[in-house]
Amino acid sequence: MQERKGAEIILDYLIKERVPFLFGLCGHGDVGLMDSAFERQNSIKTISTHNEQIAGFMADAFYRVSRQPVATFTSCGPGSVNIQMAIACAFFDSSAVLAITGNIPTQQFNRGPFQEFGHHYQADFVTAMRPYVKRSFQATRADMLPDMIRQAYGTMLSGRTGPVHLDVPFNVFVETTATDTSDASQWRSAASPRSQGDPLAIEQALDLLLGAERPAILAGHGCVLAGAQPELLQFAELLDLPVCTTPQGKGAIDEEHRLSLGPTGRDGVYPANRAARACDVLLALGTRFGDRGASSWGPGMTHSIPPTKLIHVDQDSGQLARNYPTEVGIVGDVRLVIRQLIEAVQRRGTTPPQQAGNWRASARSWKQQWQSDLDKTRGSSDIPIHGDRLIAELQRAIPKHTIMLSDIGAHHSWMVQQWKVPDQGMLLQSGGFAAMGFGVGGALGAQLAAPGRPVVAVVGDGGFLMHASAVATAVEYDLPVVWVVWNNTGFVSIRDLQVGFFGAGREFETRFRSQRTGELLSTDFALLAQAMGAQGVRVERPQDIGEQLQTALASGKPTVLDVRVQADIRRRTSGGWDMPPLKGTSPNYDPDPYQTPSRRDGPV
Repeated sequence: MQERKGAEIILDYLIKERVPFLFGLCGHGDVGLMDSAFERQNSIKTISTHNEQIAGFMADAFYRVSRQPVATFTSCGPGSVNIQMAIACAFFDSSAVLAITGNIPTQQFNRGPFQEFGHHYQADFVTAMRPYVKRSFQATRADMLPDMIRQAYGTMLSGRTGPVHLDVPFNVFVETTATDTSDASQWRSAASPRSQGDPLAIEQALDLLLGAERPAILAGHGCVLAGAQPELLQFAELLDLPVCTTPQGKGAIDEEHRLSLGPTGRDGVYPANRAARACDVLLALGTRFGDRGASSWGPGMTHSIPPTKLIHVDQDSGQLARNYPTEVGIVGDVRLVIRQLIEAVQRRGTTPPQQAGNWRASARSWKQQWQSDLDKTRGSSDIPIHGDRLIAELQRAIPKHTIMLSDIGAHHSWMVQQWKVPDQGMLLQSGGFAAMGFGVGGALGAQLAAPGRPVVAVVGDGGFLMHASAVATAVEYDLPVVWVVWNNTGFVSIRDLQVGFFGAGREFETRFRSQRTGELLSTDFALLAQAMGAQGVRVERPQDIGEQLQTALASGKPTVLDVRVQADIRRRTSGGWDMPPLKGTSPNYDPDPYQTPSRRDGPV
C-alpha cells in the first residue's frame, strides 16, 4: 500500500494500460492533474491545444487510426462544455475516448463557486455529459478512483466502443489515499467483447445469398471499426459479389477493386445506388441505414426493402430491423460473422452462383458508365476550380498510404462520392454527428497515431475558420499535417439546401459577404497559416494543385493550401435527401431509371 494523489492514481492506471497521450487544455480545475502529468511526462505525453474541441477531435481520430484510446482533460465550466461537441462526435461514431473533466472542490459543492454547474444539483457536470457518453462517473473521494478508472476503461472498450466520462473535483486530484500499487489492469475483465453470430442464422444467410439472382453486399462503418477489410474482400471474391459501402463505410474495400461499386445514398455514386435498389438479396454489414446513406429511405432510390430480402449483421442488436424489415438478423462482431460465412462456404465447397452472371455484368457496366461520364469534368480547366477536377488532382498527387480526413461541408459530399480509398489508405469523417471541425482537429490526432504516414485533411473554409487554432498546435508539436481548404466563400452545402428546398434566389446568410457592398469575402487562409508559423499557399489554377500538394508533403511541415473552388457547380447525383415535409432535389443522374416497387411492371 502506498499514499498517492488522486491524479497519480488516474495517470498510473493509464500508463499501465499503455495510453500514450493526454490531449487537453489547462484550466484552474485541472491543474492538479497537470502537475502529476508533469512528473510522468516520460511515460505519458501531454499535448496542449488552443481549443478543447480540438483535443476531443484529436482523441477521436487517434483511436480510429490506432485502435488505442487516449484521454482528454478539461477544466470546469466552459472548458468542459467546449469539449462536448467532440465527445458527442466520438459517441456517434463509436470511438473510445476517456474524457476527464475537472470540477470545483467538494468542499464548495452547492455554494455557487466560480463555474459550478449547480442549478439543479451540486457540481452537476455528470448530467451535462450523459447524452454524449456510454457512462459518466464522478469521484468525490480519492479512494473511489482505483475502481472508477478501471470500470471506466472497461466500459469504454466493451461491446460497442465509445467515450466514457470521469468527473474529478479539484481536491480529489491533489488529496492522497492509501492504494495498492500492483497492476490494476488485471482486475479489468479479460473476456473478449466480440461475439460470433448464431450458427443457424449463418446458414440461413448463406442459403439466401447462394439462391439469389441479384445478390449484393453493403459494407458499413462497422466493417471498418471491426477491421474486417481482409475478411470482406475474401468473402466477396469467394462468391463474386458486388460490394457497395455506406458513406461512413468507405475504406471497407479498396475502391479500385473490380467488385467495389462505391458508396450509396445522397452523396453516393450511380453504380452503388443502382445495385443496392435492384438487388434481390442484400447482406448489410455493420450499418444503421441512416437517412443520408439510404436516400431518406425513399423506396426505389437507394434501397427497395422489401422486396429485397435483407440479411443484417450488427454488433448492436438495436440496429436490426430499425429502419428496414430483416429477413435474417445476426447479432455479432462483423469480422467474426464474415469469418463464419467464409468457413461455411469452404465447408460446402460452394462456387459463385451461376444464375447471377447477368447481374454481375450489369454491375460492371453501371460502374464503367459512371466513370466514363465523370471523366468528362475531371479534366475541367475552369477557374475557380471545379470540384471534380480538385478530387482528381488529389487522387493523383497523394500517396496511397495517406490518411485522409474530410470535414463537414459541401466538400464532404464530393469526397464521399469521388475520393477512392485505396487498400493502404484511410478516410476519416464525422458520419453520425457530422461535427464541423473533426477534419481540422482530427488530423493532428491521426498524425500522432501514425507519425510515419502522410496526413491530409480536406476542409471547408467555414469549418476551418472555426477551428484554425489547430494549425498553431501543429506548429508547436512539429506535426506535418496538410490542410486543403475547399474555399468557396460560404456555407455552400446549406446554401444548396436553401435553394433546393425553397427555390432559386432564396439564399440567405450562407455566403460570406460584405454587408455594405454585398461583395463575397474570403479569409486569406495561406496568410493566416503563415501568421501561425506554418506554410501557406493560395492555389487558384487546377494545374497547380498536384505540384503544391507534393511540395507540401515533401516539406515535412504543417501546410495550408487555400484552394479557390467553384460554388455554383452541382455534382452528379443519383440519390436524395428529404427533410419532411419537404422533398429534396431529385437526382440529376440516372441513365437507367428504376421504377419504385409499387409501380414496377416486371423483373429488374
